[in-house]
Amino acid sequence: MNSGAAHVQDDTMKVGLLMEAAQAQQSLATTTLEKLREHTAGLDAVVREEIRATVLEELRAVAEDSRRAAAALRRLQRVANLRLLAWSVAMLSLAAGIPLGIAWYLLPTQASIAALKVTRNQLTSDIARLNSQGARMELRRCGTAQRLCVRVDRSGPVYGAAGDFFIVKGY
Repeated sequence: MNSGAAHVQDDTMKVGLLMEAAQAQQSLATTTLEKLREHTAGLDAVVREEIRATVLEELRAVAEDSRRAAAALRRLQRVANLRLLAWSVAMLSLAAGIPLGIAWYLLPTQASIAALKVTRNQLTSDIARLNSQGARMELRRCGTAQRLCVRVDRSGPVYGAAGDFFIVKGY
């Protein structure tokens, strides 16, 4: 039984060594798992930081794009305002220019007005002279042929060889 007892003792020793090796392996596995958890936590922080940095970078790009878009819209608004101002000035000029052009074309010039004043003064003096010389006679168009006729004083004497001249009424 010595050999059987040695064999059992040998087996017990082997089991003990196996248990020790298993415990060492379990301890190593636990240590490795703990390191893995720490590493995972570190990776989680790194990933979060990378995501945060990426989001910040993208937000900065969006903000820059927004600033550029706002600046482009302001430039577009200035151009539109200038175009509106130009159209308004053109329409106002046209609206004022057409009546001024028509007035310039139709109204007499200062020289024409002066000439008309001179003509009026001459006509006024001619009318006064004619009134003093007997131009108060009444002339009309008479008959179907619309011939020129004058009102005469029938109570006055007649003149001429055939008696065909009369005194104009009012003289």
